[in-house]
Amino acid sequence: MVFIAILIGFSTIQGPRYRVEVCMYFNGRYNCKTVAARSEEAAIRSGIQNSCADIVSGVSETMNCESSEPKSVKWLTRPGK
Repeated sequence: MVFIAILIGFSTIQGPRYRVEVCMYFNGRYNCKTVAARSEEAAIRSGIQNSCADIVSGVSETMNCESSEPKSVKWLTRPGK
């Protein structure tokens, strides 16, 4: 039990390791978001979702925007690369 508490505490202190700026262009609208996550995949996914959230409305537009390729991806913190 103590080991689990220490592990949770350590992972919380360590925090996100990857920071990325993701820019999305969809239906004539453009938006960029900077996000942080513990993996490259999670960072890009969060960047896409957050960028799309500001430029679309409705379920269909959200799904279409989130399934499109980012206009740009700029890594701000990327350990080991």
